[in-house]
This record gives sequence, C-alpha cells and structure tokens, in this order.
Amino acid sequence: MQQFEFIQQRTALAEKSVRNVLTLLSEGATVPFIARYRKEKTGALDEVEIATIRDEAKRFDDLVARQKTILSAIEEQGKLNDELKSKVLNCFDPVLLEDIYLPYKQKRQTRGEKARKLGLEPLAKMIMSQRGGSPEQMAERFVRGEVFDEEQAIAGARDIIAEWINENASLRGRLRQLYERRSVVTSKVSKGKELEGEKYKDYFDHSESLKHCASHRFLALYRASREGVVSLKVRPDEEQALSQVERFFVKGTGECADVVYYACKDAYKRLLRPSLENEIIQVAKEKADKDAIKVFAKNLRQLLLSPPLGSRRILAIDPGFRTGCKVVCIDERGTLLTNATIFPHPPQKEESKAKSKIAQLVQAYKIEAIAIGDGTAGRETERMIKHIRFDRDVEVFVVREDGASIYSASSIARKEFPDYDVTVRGAVSIGRRLMDPLAELVKIDPKSVGVGQYQHEVNQTLLKESLDDVVVSCVNQVGVDLNTASSYLLSYVSGLGPTLAENIVAYRKEHGGIKSRSELKKVKRLGEKAFEQAAGFIRIRDAKNPLDNSSVHPESYVQVEKMAKTMNIKVEELLGNEQVLNNLNQADFPELDTYTFKDIIGELKKPGRDPRKKAKMLEFDSRIKTIEDLQPGMNLPGIVTNVTNFGAFVNIGIKENGLIHKSNLADQYVEDPSDYIALHEHVEVRVMEVDINRKRIGLKRLN
Repeated sequence: MQQFEFIQQRTALAEKSVRNVLTLLSEGATVPFIARYRKEKTGALDEVEIATIRDEAKRFDDLVARQKTILSAIEEQGKLNDELKSKVLNCFDPVLLEDIYLPYKQKRQTRGEKARKLGLEPLAKMIMSQRGGSPEQMAERFVRGEVFDEEQAIAGARDIIAEWINENASLRGRLRQLYERRSVVTSKVSKGKELEGEKYKDYFDHSESLKHCASHRFLALYRASREGVVSLKVRPDEEQALSQVERFFVKGTGECADVVYYACKDAYKRLLRPSLENEIIQVAKEKADKDAIKVFAKNLRQLLLSPPLGSRRILAIDPGFRTGCKVVCIDERGTLLTNATIFPHPPQKEESKAKSKIAQLVQAYKIEAIAIGDGTAGRETERMIKHIRFDRDVEVFVVREDGASIYSASSIARKEFPDYDVTVRGAVSIGRRLMDPLAELVKIDPKSVGVGQYQHEVNQTLLKESLDDVVVSCVNQVGVDLNTASSYLLSYVSGLGPTLAENIVAYRKEHGGIKSRSELKKVKRLGEKAFEQAAGFIRIRDAKNPLDNSSVHPESYVQVEKMAKTMNIKVEELLGNEQVLNNLNQADFPELDTYTFKDIIGELKKPGRDPRKKAKMLEFDSRIKTIEDLQPGMNLPGIVTNVTNFGAFVNIGIKENGLIHKSNLADQYVEDPSDYIALHEHVEVRVMEVDINRKRIGLKRLN
C-alpha cells in the first residue's frame, strides 16, 4: 500500500489534495503556510485536515518501520516464508500486525516453553488433533528424563496448547470484538482507602457498559486505579467469552477434547483475558485521552485568542493577603515602569494608604486600565479599587492568573527581568495578559494555563503535539508585529523557530528595527525557505509598503500592484476601498487562482485586521463575597473559566467556581458542551444548589 492510499482510507480526503500536501510538507512547508497560501493545491483544506495528513503520514511510516522490524526478527529465526511475508507487508492495522507476530515473539521462560524443552510438543499436537484415543496412552512414550509420569506429560502438553490458543490471530480478533462491544467497566474501593480516596467516592462501587462510559469518567476511574484507591476491571461476560474460545477449538466429546477444553479455560483466564483486558483498557484510555486533549485544545485556542485590550498603559495587581498586593505599572509596549507593594487586606489593613498609592500611580504614569489577578484576595482587591476616585476614566478588569507563578519562576522571566523577584514578574505577566493574552501566554507551558481536563493523566506526547499545533495556529492566525514581538512569540511564526527568532531580535536591536519584510532576509541564517514560510504572518507597522502590514504574501505583491494600476490608483488607495475592490474581476488576473484572488481581496478590504474581539469588562454581583452568600434561585453574572466534557466552570466573583452541568446548558440534549458555550464568554446563570462543605456550586445557564 502506498502512503497516500493509507491516508486516503483513513481520512476520505481527495487523492490530489493528499498528494500535494505530502509534497509540500516534504519541501519544508508548515501547516499554517499550506492552509493560508496554497489553497489551490490542497482544495482549500483547513489546518486540521492538513495536520491530520501529516500525522497519518507519520503513522504510516511508523507502521512500515514496524513491519521491517518484525520481518527481520522472524527471518532471524529461519521461519519467514513468502506467505507470512506477504501477510506482514499487507497488514496496516497495528493491533493485527502484533497478532501476526505473536507466535514468533521471543518469550520469557513460559510454562509452554518449558514443556517444549521437555519434548512435549508432539504430544500436544496429537491431543490437539482430537482424533480419538486416550491421552494417557499417548503420553506413555513421553515419560522420560524430567517427565516423571503421564499426568505431568499431559499437563505440559496442555500448557503448550494454551499458548497456541492464545496466539491464534483469528480467535484474538473475535474476542477483541466481544471486548469492544460487550465489556463492562467495574470498580471497587480498595480496603482501607475510603478516606484517602474520598474524591473518588462515586466510583467505590461502580459498574457501567464501556461503550457508554464517558471519557471524563473513564479517566477518573483510570486515575483512581493508578492511585490504588479502586480496583478496575474491564471485561465482557466470562461465560460468553469462554464459549467463543471453546467453539473455536473443542471438537467432539472425547478424552482429548476434554484436555483441549481445560486448555481453553486456562488459556482464557491466564493468558487471553489479562492481555485483552489490558489492551481494551489502553484503547479506552487512548480514546479518552483524545477526547480530553480535544477539549483542552479547543479551550486553549479560545484562551489564546481572548480579546486583547491593546496597547494601553496598565497598572497590574497580583493580589495577596499576608504578603500584600504587588503592583506594577507598564507602558503601551509592556515595559515595566515601576513597582510597589500595598497592604490593604488583613492582617495589616492599610486600605487608606493603599488607595492613596494606587491613585498616585494612576496619575503619575497616565494609567488607562487596571488589571487584577483573579486568585487569592482578587475579589477583595477589586472592591477596593472600585472605591477609588481617579483623575481620569480608568477601566478595571479581572484577569485570569493561572500559570503566572509558573512564568514568574521560569528562565524566560528571569531573562526578561533579571533584577526583579517572582512577585514583580507575576504582576507584569497579569498586566501583559490584559494587553495581549496571546503574546504573554505563549511563554507558559500550555498545561499550566488552567483550561485542561485530566491533563496530567493523558498521553503527554500527544498532548504536547496537539497543544503546540494550537499555539502555532493561533500565533499565525493573528499575525506578529515584527518589531515588538518577543523571541518567544516569534519562535511560533511559520518557518522560524527559537534560533531564527533570537536572530531577529538581535538584528532589530542592532539596526533600530526592521523596516520592511524584504529586510528580513538580511537576518543571520534566515534563508529563502524560511522567508517564504514566515513573511505572510509577520506585520510591520508604518512600513513604506503598506502591504507589509497585511496578510498579503510578498509573492503576490506584483499582482496587487497590477490591481492598483488597473484602477489607476496607488496601492495604499486600494486598501480599505471596498467599492474599488468589488469592481475587480478575477479574469483580469489569470496568474492568480480563485482562492488566492478571493483571499487577497478580502485582506485588502480590511488590511491587518485582528481576528480577535475587544476586551470587555464584567461587573460581578456586589452582594456575593463568599460561597456562604449564595442561595438557590439567585441570578448572577459570570465568566466561563473552563469547558469540559461534562459542563462549564464559571467564575461568579468568589473563590469557588460554579459548574453548569451540560444538562443545564440548554433546553435540548447537549452532547458536547463546547458547541454551546465558550471560554471567557460572559454568561447569566442561576444558582441551582450550594454544597458549602464540599465547596460545590451548581448553576444553570439563563442567556
């Protein structure tokens, strides 16, 4: 099978699209570049489809490599023939491939292997044939050496037969179907773990069909099992499974058939069941991982594309009680201007002094907005700030601070602020998040931003690959200001990476900025290929060529100039001029394909448009200060902080987030909550229940 055929079968994408994407990837093109600037070759595939082709191509290569390893191993044993070779080379299912290899796999000293060394394999073949006769009589001539009697010989033969049964690919395939369709997930609390595993109480005595076990429940069960809180079993009905094994191998009712019958029971309980149960658990875990990672990736995308406030002067506060609130002022570019510490809350209670200091800083540094971290003491700090009279209009925002402490202790933060401690760095991060969430959050491990579900339990390699794809996609979707972006943000631009990003920062520092996209070619080690991949995703404000601040790729500048000439105007007069642009006809530009022409016109109508919305303030209900203030029936404003498979968590202005279970998200049945609600969405909710002891709040969405 060819690589493109394998991918087509698994994706149902057009052959031409798959072939062209594979060619572009092999030439070093990135997923964002292909999706944005090579639509004519892919048939306008989106980033997800292109990434799927990339991933399936790797899966194919891994399978081919495994086939070669298996063939080499079997050949070394002298057991490879044309039929077996063909079977291996034509198998592209990793599970079935391992089934084919199982009889030839080098094993540890098993019971069956010991019996073979005692010369009992011929006896096993005689019994397995079930052609009649007495097993005891057959066994007589094998009583020699370390085989002391017929009973021992038959037991050894039975062990060999059990391994043959276990290694039968057809049987394993049938049982695998049974496990997939009929398995039941059961869990029982481990003795003495009741108190330690209180958070898993719902699973102390749990049973449900594997097919209907939601991914978040399976991950919870899996974690509880790994922590030793519960024992976990995933099996079909044992009698049904045994019946399949027996029907497969037991022929007739003779004495030999009885031996094979007992070998079937032994093979299932000792070999097949543990193997298939482990396999089905891993399959279920992989599916649950993919579901959880999908949710995480969707949330991360929404978080990274959160509305930015833009270039404003910001006063940021990292709130705290005992250690005080760290305050910083940053300018329009995120540069730290000053820092201070105030102590408005217990035990110091210097509220008046704190208010005076904040008002002074707002006036002195011409502050336009205030960002307050949403962690400990956040709500109390917000209330204090809103009671200060400023000399100007100042917007107040509560900013998500998940991961700020991770950033503040990182090498990135130490490099940015070598002379300041972690508290100052954390406050700066909060302020910059309000200004531009994407530019700041790329500095933090995506797992630490607080929008995942069981992120430490899922496949870490798969998680990292998926989240990295999201970060790359978001950065390139928004575009990057070449003269202000940090090296960390630049490193995610298509075709760049950490080394070229550092070289760009060094170049602009040495030359006082970069004045055009073409000047980028002068950066050390930045060749034609990297330029091709990156150019369309970078922006240069106030460039001589206005197209340098748009998503129009330099390879299309000549065509845009031709458009302007056709309309007898300058290129800059073309920008934003919808009336003129609507009169352009693609037929006059045969060198441009339909997709590229349409994209260029769309960009010229709104050049450099940021796809993100603008940041909005949210006023929490002033009556609610703690969970004790909540009563069922209250209607409250809130902001969504996380979306999971089972619902959405909402910040309603107190320490504890409330949960809108998916059954309370809409009037109809909700399968996927992310189809109905988004991260950072402002919502109106009704309090349905409050459990003060367990710190749980049940909510219902109203708007």
